[in-house]
Amino acid sequence: MKSLKIIISFIALGVFLTACKKDFLERPLLDEVTDADYFKNPEELKTYVNQYYNATFFPRYTNHGSDFGSDNQVRLNIDQRLEGTRTVATSGSIGFGNVRSINYFFDNYKKVEQGHTLDKYQQYLGEAYFFRAVNYFNLLESYGDIQWINTELKTTSPELYKPRDSRSLVADQIILALDSAAMYLTADKTTGAGRVNKWMALLMQSRVALFEGTWEKYHSGGPFAVANPQPAKYFNKAVEAAEKIMASNLYDIYSTGNPATDYKDLFALQDYTNNKEVMFWKKYDNGLTRGHAAFVNDRNFRMEYPAGNTITKQLADSYLCTDGKPIANNPLFKGYTTLKVEGENRDRRFFQTIASPDDVWKIAAGTPNQLWKAVYDKLNTANDYNAPTGYLVLKGYNPNMIYHVQQFEQTPSIIYRYAEVLLNYAEAKAELGTLTQADVDKTIKKFRDRVGMPNLNLASITPDPAWDFPTLSPMINEIRRERRVELALEGFRFSDIMRWAAADELIVGKRPKGLLASQVATNKYPVDENGFLDPFKNIASKGYGFVLGRDYLNSIPQSEIVLNPALTQNPGWPAN
Repeated sequence: MKSLKIIISFIALGVFLTACKKDFLERPLLDEVTDADYFKNPEELKTYVNQYYNATFFPRYTNHGSDFGSDNQVRLNIDQRLEGTRTVATSGSIGFGNVRSINYFFDNYKKVEQGHTLDKYQQYLGEAYFFRAVNYFNLLESYGDIQWINTELKTTSPELYKPRDSRSLVADQIILALDSAAMYLTADKTTGAGRVNKWMALLMQSRVALFEGTWEKYHSGGPFAVANPQPAKYFNKAVEAAEKIMASNLYDIYSTGNPATDYKDLFALQDYTNNKEVMFWKKYDNGLTRGHAAFVNDRNFRMEYPAGNTITKQLADSYLCTDGKPIANNPLFKGYTTLKVEGENRDRRFFQTIASPDDVWKIAAGTPNQLWKAVYDKLNTANDYNAPTGYLVLKGYNPNMIYHVQQFEQTPSIIYRYAEVLLNYAEAKAELGTLTQADVDKTIKKFRDRVGMPNLNLASITPDPAWDFPTLSPMINEIRRERRVELALEGFRFSDIMRWAAADELIVGKRPKGLLASQVATNKYPVDENGFLDPFKNIASKGYGFVLGRDYLNSIPQSEIVLNPALTQNPGWPAN
């Protein structure tokens, strides 16, 4: 009975971590967990870290993809960050509740050493290091410089009032935590749907190191610059972490040998237990999670309609032609007269990400198969059919699933996949200037082979007058293009734009465009001078107003600065 009460306390703790906002460290009611006998056996460590397997650490794909707030995807309303209309937060918290909770684990777990050898509990110790790193990386992305705290603070702790640590110090500590996680976590591949393993920790390490390396390189000299930047140090770490995963030979790119459907099918499977590419995924079971809002899978809910969520022309134009060359000045590109014409002779990922009117469409189980044309014929006639750009999302759609009842939606969510490892490796090597054709052959070529596209040849890259980054090398441009296309709608694009300091090139003064309006029978959205859908033309005539000297980071809530005067505000935000 005593153990049950303690476990209930931990469940309550998970709620308090997100609900209590009294001060900078969001002090949850950890004082309820005071039993001297707790943390004395491995099962109790396991119970404690179970609380972190939730959406706080593993964000789910939201409706129709996760690239909103970037130049890849559009909602009905402009994202405030892109619009540049945010104001400094006056109240609220940074989100240190999870930090304090994880630190409580580290302050107490050694009780288990009495009577249990390390091999009995090292998995859960590794998980704690992993979650500490993931949580701090979320804070680093949001706020930049942040306090690094590795012990559970009391109300009298002087560290409560310490100033912010440098982002490079925090990044280094995150990477060290992931080193520890990789050391303790199991090296088994596992099913990918249970607990994290060594290879997932190394994937996160490659992600963190690549993020920090590019941030320090491309923000150099600006308001978000890091003192004494060392981007090469982080690029090398990203390469090292990725290489370890690649050398394990546990993972590979999913392919059945069918370039016409393999990429699309990967995101519509119902089980990834034996999938070579999916490293970690979240399984949903109506019998366990139905009706509980905190656990409902929202990735594909209502995917039978566009419901205002559509892909941009900017992303659509990124797909190469089947000769491996860009659409500009390419005779293989047939123009924009219809969506079918636009997708002819293109990288097959085009029509495995963007819905074609010829694709099978079904609203609910038991209804006859129809074509997506049934949706296109009704675009912009009602709320469910709102499609600001006209490019509908196919990636992740499975016509055999029921998408119209949220609490019954059981599509699994892919959290980590091996493709990111290869892309991180290729980009870090390119940033170091050490990327070779052999490196491309074991990374980019795998994606191209899956969809029957020619490999990237570093010796003969065709210039693209529409490159996103004309001042950077052709190699960097093409590596970034491959990342954009391969990871489209998976939630990476905004983070990439932020770390590349690329909002001036991709966001400011830009508006998302759509397909030729003449293809839409009923259109309520504005059209640009060339006849393309221009949904924000009237409400953002000058394009997005993202503030370059401010919006790369969130503001520190003023209430936190009042509580701790040693805190400073992020660049561009009012100090008080």
